[in-house]
Amino acid sequence: MKQLFTKTFYFPQQHIVLLKNRGLLIADEEKAAGYIYNIDYFRLSAYFYPLLKFPKEQHLYKLGATFVQALNMYRFDRKLRLLLFNEIEKIEVAICSCITNAVSEYFNDLFWITNPTYFFNMQSFRYTQDTIDAELKKSKEDFILHFRSAYTDDYPPAWMITLQDLHEPER
Repeated sequence: MKQLFTKTFYFPQQHIVLLKNRGLLIADEEKAAGYIYNIDYFRLSAYFYPLLKFPKEQHLYKLGATFVQALNMYRFDRKLRLLLFNEIEKIEVAICSCITNAVSEYFNDLFWITNPTYFFNMQSFRYTQDTIDAELKKSKEDFILHFRSAYTDDYPPAWMITLQDLHEPER
């Protein structure tokens, strides 16, 4: 049955008392308080969870479980996430470049991304066009500013547009 959320705010030191009462070993309470304050208890709680004894609903920690173990899991997860996002970014750039080059070559049109004749769905084209217009309008990128000052075309070529930060391309 649903109920109102009645939990109250805890200061880092209160979280430390709670964790210690549940059996978590904390060697340096001052450092732990700093981590709880800067990372947030709720975020760290996901890393405390594997250290709980069964049944986990009792919120009691396994013998020898430490704050540092949870912190090390958090650090590992953070480093892994950074590595993955770095590699995903490389893949994203490569795919975008391949698509831009292939479509530009196929249609022999450097401005294909702003040409409605290449879109099967006009709603998709309008969404793409609106997104491009909004991004170009607010762009402070040197290459976009140079294009605007040097050329009379309404839009830059496709590869310049795909360098813009188009977060939500129409699928």
